[in-house]
Amino acid sequence: MTSCCTPDYDLCIAQGATYTRVFTWIACPAPGSPVGSVPTPVDLTGWTAAMQIRPFPQSSTLYYDASSDITLGGVAGTISLSIPAATTEGFTWFSGVYDLLLTDPSGNVTRLLSGNVTVSAGVTT
Repeated sequence: MTSCCTPDYDLCIAQGATYTRVFTWIACPAPGSPVGSVPTPVDLTGWTAAMQIRPFPQSSTLYYDASSDITLGGVAGTISLSIPAATTEGFTWFSGVYDLLLTDPSGNVTRLLSGNVTVSAGVTT
């Protein structure tokens, strides 16, 4: 998924399967840029990521903290999320919300993505 402007992206996680998504943060050309300017990946070198899934915004109940499942791709601007199958197997909830926060080396925080999370119940054990 690449996006310049849209922070909403819903996730559907198959219970009992590894969930993998790779996002690329693309910076739109600045206003006044020459015609034909190309969007470029944001350099995520030195940045950190945090992502939590909860039943609803501002809930004190935490379904899952996916922060340790995220790898940032430096100059490529990629954000790789990979939740192991052994983890998704244990999900006993079936819907929630998430957001993905990225913090730059200066401490500035950007909420890059947010949306709904649905867990598709597994059948095969």
